[in-house]
Amino acid sequence: MPTAAAHRPAAVAGRFYPGEPRALARELGRCLAPVAAPVAARMLMAPHAGYVYSGELAGRTWSRVHVPERVLLLCPNHTGLGARRSLWSGGAWDTPAGPVEVDEDLTAALLGAGLQADTAAHLREHAIEVHLPFLRARNPAARIAAVCLGGLGLADCRALGGSIAAAIRALEATGGRVLLAASSDMSHYVSADEAAALDRLALDRLLALDPAGLFTTVERRRISMCGVLPTTVALFAALGLGATEAELVGYTHSGVVTGDADRVVGYAGAIVR
Repeated sequence: MPTAAAHRPAAVAGRFYPGEPRALARELGRCLAPVAAPVAARMLMAPHAGYVYSGELAGRTWSRVHVPERVLLLCPNHTGLGARRSLWSGGAWDTPAGPVEVDEDLTAALLGAGLQADTAAHLREHAIEVHLPFLRARNPAARIAAVCLGGLGLADCRALGGSIAAAIRALEATGGRVLLAASSDMSHYVSADEAAALDRLALDRLLALDPAGLFTTVERRRISMCGVLPTTVALFAALGLGATEAELVGYTHSGVVTGDADRVVGYAGAIVR
């Protein structure tokens, strides 16, 4: 077992999403969509901007899937701090609605899959934290492993995805299913038309279950998809665990809220089964 870390305090509550429990509950009620039969997905990708911009799409994506008791969340490293393959080592993550416990067995398995125990990459990073209220609302008993990635090439992503798949496969042989959740926004600070065209190129590769194509398309077309690394790694892992199809839940951009279509951030939600 990894050594338990202290609780990770909420870093962006009150900024990216409501910091007061009742206000957060109201916002989750607005964003989470009732779904008659959530699907047993292997992976999801959802945005991590402030709820006013992307919360409704993130909520629709989390609502679309059955959330099991084990979830592996992967995010990009926006701060540049900490290890390139950073894994939070234990304890719990605080949210205004209550803590989300770290799954010790899943975390231990991932430490053997090429990830490094590290807290520095996570302490100020928002891209996992904003998903935790959705996860907790969908399954209050869910436990997590939290991975923050930066500075990886395609070969690194392929190898890490394969190692994660092997670790999860071994764990699932004796325990419950693990959901992979990749945190990513799409194009940043371009026109809405340019964002839609570029993001479609990236999303086409995701929907085709082509992680190498996703990575190379984002790189060659200079698409500012901040979560391309966690999404690529998660998709390699999902394929290693038998995923066979993908579905786009939705696409939007910040200009829908701000009224400014000249400088937007794109957001997409997708699931992989």
